[in-house]
Amino acid sequence: MTIEHPLDGKLILIVEDDYYQADDATRALEAAGAKVLGPFADEIGGIGALRNGSPHCAVLDINLGVGPSLEIARNAAVLGVPIVFMTGYDEKQIAPEFMNVERLQKPVNARALVAAVAKVCLA
Repeated sequence: MTIEHPLDGKLILIVEDDYYQADDATRALEAAGAKVLGPFADEIGGIGALRNGSPHCAVLDINLGVGPSLEIARNAAVLGVPIVFMTGYDEKQIAPEFMNVERLQKPVNARALVAAVAKVCLA
């Protein structure tokens, strides 16, 4: 790990249904040295990648076009994979079990995303 590439060697899962948000997140994390798993735009793909891809951490949207769901987050918790929420939802809409999860409000700044992912992934 270097200051320029704080996520060197880390595999980061991205689950985001908005193409532009997913693309921006992918570019930011790759520029920080991470390898990106995905991005996946739906719950089924995200959960499959989470279970089969063994990511070091995950960046998750809460609403993947069909309303809010925390199933991927719950699967990540069971597997011990740290997560960062990248969402338009505020903290009042997050289930109590995830109140301590790092949450970035969309639109997400690339620097803030890298810092949040580094914080949870390298902890």
